[in-house]
Amino acid sequence: MVTFRAPHLVALIGFMAAQPMHGQAPAYGCHFVKIHMRDSVQLNTSICDPSGPHGPLPFLLTRTPYGIAGDTVVGDDYRFLAAEGYIFVSQDIRGRFGSEGQFLMNRPLHDPADPKGIDESTDTYDTVDWLLHNVPDNNGRVGVLGVSYPGFLATMAGIHPHPAVRAISPQAPMTDTWMGDDFFHQGAFRLSYGFEYAGSMELSSNLSIPLPIGTWDTYDWYYRLGPLANVDAKYLHGKVPTWEAFVAHPAYDGYWQARAVQRTLTAPGVPTLTVGGWWDQEDRYGPLATYRALERGDTAHRNFLVMGPWNHGGWRREARRMPVVDPGTSEAYLRDVEAPWFAFWLKDKGALKEPEAYLYDAGARQWRSFDRWPAQGGTARRLYLHAGGRLSFDPPATGETPFDQYVADPAHPVPYRSRPVEQTYDPRGSRWRTWETEDQRFVDGRPDVVRWVSEPLTEDVLIAGDVTAHIVASTTGRDADWVVKLIDVFPDSVPDDWHLGGYELMVAHEIMRGRYRKSFSAPEPLKPATPLGFTVDLHQQCYDFRKGHRIMVQIQSTWFPLYDRNPQTWVPNIFRAKASDFRAQTHRIWHTSELPSRIEVTVVR
Repeated sequence: MVTFRAPHLVALIGFMAAQPMHGQAPAYGCHFVKIHMRDSVQLNTSICDPSGPHGPLPFLLTRTPYGIAGDTVVGDDYRFLAAEGYIFVSQDIRGRFGSEGQFLMNRPLHDPADPKGIDESTDTYDTVDWLLHNVPDNNGRVGVLGVSYPGFLATMAGIHPHPAVRAISPQAPMTDTWMGDDFFHQGAFRLSYGFEYAGSMELSSNLSIPLPIGTWDTYDWYYRLGPLANVDAKYLHGKVPTWEAFVAHPAYDGYWQARAVQRTLTAPGVPTLTVGGWWDQEDRYGPLATYRALERGDTAHRNFLVMGPWNHGGWRREARRMPVVDPGTSEAYLRDVEAPWFAFWLKDKGALKEPEAYLYDAGARQWRSFDRWPAQGGTARRLYLHAGGRLSFDPPATGETPFDQYVADPAHPVPYRSRPVEQTYDPRGSRWRTWETEDQRFVDGRPDVVRWVSEPLTEDVLIAGDVTAHIVASTTGRDADWVVKLIDVFPDSVPDDWHLGGYELMVAHEIMRGRYRKSFSAPEPLKPATPLGFTVDLHQQCYDFRKGHRIMVQIQSTWFPLYDRNPQTWVPNIFRAKASDFRAQTHRIWHTSELPSRIEVTVVR
């Protein structure tokens, strides 16, 4: 059942304390300690508690690979938690900054047959146990939260948790880095992010090694780089273990499956508030996959989800707000959702009601609450591609032109955002955080991007749930990538905000590599010139296409340099492809009554 609530977040929160918290945070004093793990490795840890006398307080723990040297004050994004009163703990994980041991990217759970095994879950357990016995004036309860990699670590805290862990909040957790988070998306390799992030993390334990990108527009740099084999040969030289893993494990094999956290989740071990952003450029897949996996066994009703109009971690920093989708929501989330939720579980404060999910609808610019997610009681609908670039809920008629075609040329890839494409985390400034809300008109006129658009809507169309593209396509080659975008086309005139006139906003989007059509773990070549069915999971969305707007679908086969270029010939391992393997091919998208290409959504209104 879906219940629509008031557009202001504070009005719809059922599990918040009776009154919002506006108190001033007390002064905090911080000190550093070394905490021994079960294998004698010491982890660098910061402990901050309120100065002056106070009663027993719970801990709030954040573990991170990004360094805690600056954690001598409680961060501004924790201000409402600080006003409530906690003992704040942050920790460098193994092999990072001030902690001993070896860093391992997305360390999987250890073999349960190994009694001496360690992982992020055991390190959290040992940390919590030490805190309880060595930090005075604690109430015996611990909450764990974090964003991105620390979000993954928060999830791990809920696996075989210490009894004192009473609540966790994985926020934008990097959950499955092959299927849909940082490094691959349904088989397509995230080139710029994989190279820049893995290199910065593993060439040094403290992020001090600069990457060798010497041009402002990284589109040019990655283009001149050539095949993926040149990355290690020219720059990394076997010194980045995660890159070596990319090369050795291009498919979804046991290496990636062991690191796919959602595959190990069966039910919430503790109350869990999973948080994400609909336009998260790094980990949009993770929060939805985490919530979905926990929901299967949530008989105690301890599984909660918040998805807002945010990019990666945007709910923690107002400065990262994207005005085209977000009128200003982060403050209310921190004050009226996160702070009361932790206060309930860790301090027995306030009343708790249990709606399933709070989701922001950027089309209507309001929050909606759902008793279950995906929404129940909606109607399954199909948006069909038609001849002449038309998009409609009606299926294709007999006699329509059967396909649209385009030439995809690896020598002329479509940029994933308007150029110049700055480095991902360029200290001089980068639009990386906002590219998913960029106006898609920047690819207008490209012959290798095909589009279908509806007539102006005569009524609102609210989608809530899974968004899945089923396309029928053929190629003259033996492999191909399929990028599918579901777009809200604004009216030509938007009097309240003129710059939005005709704006093309991606509502959902994704890529999949054709060789994985049948199996993500066992790729195989495509049969040339043969229409084949491909499923592109665009994940989920809660979005109201408003009356007068139009719905558009775009399809293309390159998205560079975010994703590597597909040679479009058969190469068993694209990481070992040669320059001569890359060839232009002609692709056809079919849309007949017998071979219908369509986007499947759930319409609740």
